Amino acid sequence: MVFQHGPGDITTICQWCFNARLVTLQQCDICVSTRACLVTLQQGANGVSTRAWYVVVFQKYRPGDVTTHITIITGRTKLGLLHWMVVTYQHGIMLQMIGRTQLVLLHIMVLTSTTLTQEEITEECDSEMIGFELVTGYVFSAPGDLLDSLPGTLMLTDCLETCQGNESCQSINYETGLCVLFSSNADIHPGALTKSQFPVFTIYAQKSCLGVKPCERAWCFDRVLQHRLQGHVKKEAVASSRQDCLEMCLGERDFICRSANYNNATGSCTLSDMDRLTIPGGLAQAADEDYLENHCVEQPTKLCEFKKLSGRILKTVDSVYQDVGSIDECRELCLNSPYRCHSYDFGDTGEMVCRLSHHSRATLSDIQEPYLDVPEASTHELSSCYNVTIECGPGDMVARIKTTKLFHGKIYAKGSPNSCAQDVRGSLEFALRMPYGDVECNVRQQGLGRYLNDVVIQHHDTIVTSSDLGLAVTCQYDLTNKSVSNEVDLGVRGDVRPALSEEVVVDSPNVAMKITDRKGADLSSAEVGDPLALRFQVLDKDSPYEIFVRELVALDGVDSSEIVLIDSDGCPTDQFIMGPIYKALDVDKIVLIDSGGGLTNQFITGPIYKDMDVDKILISNFDAFKFPSSEVVQFRALVTPCLPSCEPVQCDLEDATGELRAVSSLGRRRRRSTDGLSEDMLLVQAIHIRDKFGFDRHHQNNSTTPRDNSAVFVGGESPSGTCLNVGGVVAAGGAFLAAELALLLAWAMAWRRHRLLSKLRQDTTTSSGSLCKLYDSGYAHRY
Repeated sequence: MVFQHGPGDITTICQWCFNARLVTLQQCDICVSTRACLVTLQQGANGVSTRAWYVVVFQKYRPGDVTTHITIITGRTKLGLLHWMVVTYQHGIMLQMIGRTQLVLLHIMVLTSTTLTQEEITEECDSEMIGFELVTGYVFSAPGDLLDSLPGTLMLTDCLETCQGNESCQSINYETGLCVLFSSNADIHPGALTKSQFPVFTIYAQKSCLGVKPCERAWCFDRVLQHRLQGHVKKEAVASSRQDCLEMCLGERDFICRSANYNNATGSCTLSDMDRLTIPGGLAQAADEDYLENHCVEQPTKLCEFKKLSGRILKTVDSVYQDVGSIDECRELCLNSPYRCHSYDFGDTGEMVCRLSHHSRATLSDIQEPYLDVPEASTHELSSCYNVTIECGPGDMVARIKTTKLFHGKIYAKGSPNSCAQDVRGSLEFALRMPYGDVECNVRQQGLGRYLNDVVIQHHDTIVTSSDLGLAVTCQYDLTNKSVSNEVDLGVRGDVRPALSEEVVVDSPNVAMKITDRKGADLSSAEVGDPLALRFQVLDKDSPYEIFVRELVALDGVDSSEIVLIDSDGCPTDQFIMGPIYKALDVDKIVLIDSGGGLTNQFITGPIYKDMDVDKILISNFDAFKFPSSEVVQFRALVTPCLPSCEPVQCDLEDATGELRAVSSLGRRRRRSTDGLSEDMLLVQAIHIRDKFGFDRHHQNNSTTPRDNSAVFVGGESPSGTCLNVGGVVAAGGAFLAAELALLLAWAMAWRRHRLLSKLRQDTTTSSGSLCKLYDSGYAHRY
């Protein structure tokens, strides 16, 4: 064979390779595989490259055929000269290498033909590049090429490993309990592959030397003959063979290629990010096409849901395990199998026998009667799996979910299906962002730096079903101080060392908000009217920062009722509900100083606290209050650090006499043009406030929360016994007065009757009985 071309004939080279069925035109400038013809072309302007233009062609293996084994290298240009060489191989041994230097034109390339045996083909392929392609429901019949038959093989993976270790093996047939090895395959003998679905279905696997490194799973692709996946095309190209198409899918980097459709007549190869599992029912019959499903795609496995299919078990399975202790162990074997397991059954074919399969009803739509009807048996099919990752930001947490099946529904924070939710329409990945300061999302704080919430994955848009999932998500922040080291070269020359080493410990202003009593003791709950304090504290005493507070708001967390306690200027909006912000110098020895320097014992309207020891605590006193709609009161405030100190703001507050008094509050610092630190921190705190009426509240929603000040605690049952509230006392007093009045009237009537009927004296017990009747009558009318 002689081929003649010049330096400008790159298109001719491609056309020749294409006509020789070595490559497609689209593959002339990309690496295809070592089994197919690999052509790489680079060319500069006017047919001559300033760098290089070259052609590299490797052999194309077609087992049993006379295969052209070529290596052509045409190399770089130098001063208008073109270096070229022809390297000829035979049976993998280099026979000759010819090199010449010639002006511009490159003329004759001599190509050598040889026949390669199956052993030589296997030797040429790296073991890491070997992969298998499975076809379910078909059997390969080639008696002359049968290598071995292995009865009693209960693992498809064992059968595949045996073939991979045998250099002559090119394909296998597998049924549960039988493995048959062949030295040829269905590409060499297409007519030898026929349907086999009765009494059990057979699995055919073909060994390939791939140009793209496959995954470590037992096999790479599932192939469904004469079927295609409808829609969801992400990329389309022309492939020279089915293997080229599946290699395109394996090597795809722009998206996750889950499947491909290959047209055997036109060479069309369409890649998709979906498969028959993500879109159940998506397969359709197509005469000239094959559906290729990528088994190397990583799937979520953290949270998997299996559904029970009663009365049926598969005729053929991939793995049979004996002496399995429980159905839970069988389930774990499925989730951790070396292939994508989609169903299992346990104890139905024998005691402590676990059977696994990569098939389910969604993947067996092309197989006729794949199940055996066994009334007392059941198969557990993988419905969907989820992977949940949490991103913890400076002011929020984001729950990101990946699933194995297209999801239609919503994801929301528990208790907030409308206000803190995300609708999902046909996606494999979705997320929910939950800000810490958003009451609707109900993110709870447990201790310092730990935030928790519950998330619901709801498959229906409006109702909750048994398939819905609940997730508990947590963000834990490390609030420890960080050490920063800095070294500066002063540039001094001579005997003095020029390096200055300086180490500074930078303490981030970690601030906590707590609800306490007036003495500083932490509280989890209180009653309306109890004297409380809201404390803002910089946790590190040695921190250089001070803080000021503004925009303090109380919320009920139920129907968005809220009240502003400290405005944007840092002053109380209603001093009788919440007083100004005080600086505490000694929590246990608080001295209250009014604006005139005198002492006062007012808790609500008092100004700044002074302390001798700690200068990092701000306090605002208030009497416990609650909203009608909820027993939970949540406080939200903006806290800003400042250096070196925070200056108070003057607030005009009305005292008990109605006069305005100027009171200092550390609710907000004075603005200075030199301020460099202005980042606000949002703090949220909640407390459970009980009313004093003692009504039964079992109908209220008792949410579980962390057990500290940040939690929302719900009171338990009252102790056994009789309890009287204010309403009960009033009612009892009224009844007592009514009884006294009735007794007085009865006595008057009896006395009058005694005088009128003095002649007829009656026993005093009559009057006494009448009094008792009147008393009982009057009391009964009221109760």
